[in-house]
Amino acid sequence: MDLENRSIIITGASSGIGAAAALLFAAEGANVVLGARRSVELEAFAGSINRGNGRAVYLSGDVKDKGYADALVDLATKEFGGLHGAFNNAGIVGEMGPIPDMGLANWNDVISVNLTAAFLAAKAQIPAMTKQGGGSIVFTSSFVGFSNGGMPGMGAYAASKAGLIGLVQSLASDHAAEGVRINALLPGGTVTPAGGEGNPDVLEFIANLHPMKRMASAKEIAQAAVFLLSDRSSFMTGSPMIVDGGMSVRLT
Repeated sequence: MDLENRSIIITGASSGIGAAAALLFAAEGANVVLGARRSVELEAFAGSINRGNGRAVYLSGDVKDKGYADALVDLATKEFGGLHGAFNNAGIVGEMGPIPDMGLANWNDVISVNLTAAFLAAKAQIPAMTKQGGGSIVFTSSFVGFSNGGMPGMGAYAASKAGLIGLVQSLASDHAAEGVRINALLPGGTVTPAGGEGNPDVLEFIANLHPMKRMASAKEIAQAAVFLLSDRSSFMTGSPMIVDGGMSVRLT
């Protein structure tokens, strides 16, 4: 059980990769702190984990709000005695289209959710981990922000995810000596509600973009997050770890 007795925050935890991660982390022995906007779904999900002999608490909120990042850390400390890890997974694609046609409100929303929220999470989580001697933080970026081959219509998303990789590398350099490891996880196309789940035409199109000719399951991405949060990756920090079915290879 690679995460036994570790308390881990998961944002975007009510569905998709975040929900798969919460289930897997709990199965690996972690005490999970679930964060997302949808309170009803979080309550039901936390209840199912607890009934399955896991340990879960939840707090609904918006990752764009500084107070929410602080409150999740406080909840982990109160309920589980500290914070050992975080999977900052919440994110949005936003409206797609050429930048000249994009509204400022959409740009600001994508940057706020995908990048500014990471800044807020780091400000709350790093001091808590430093105080107890270390920890591991994972941010969900994307192959789109690393080597996207100019995929059309994704300017705001690509900018936010590329900026997130830069933020992760700077944070990793700043806090490595304090025992806090900070890495980025870069998924490819994943079968989630945001990734076209339930639409066969969309799924087939996205799957065929990958050299593996399929999309990832949410659990496959969660498995990679377990690796980054566990001691199996103890000498990794500042890494943009690509889990994209070969997409970035095809595009470079």
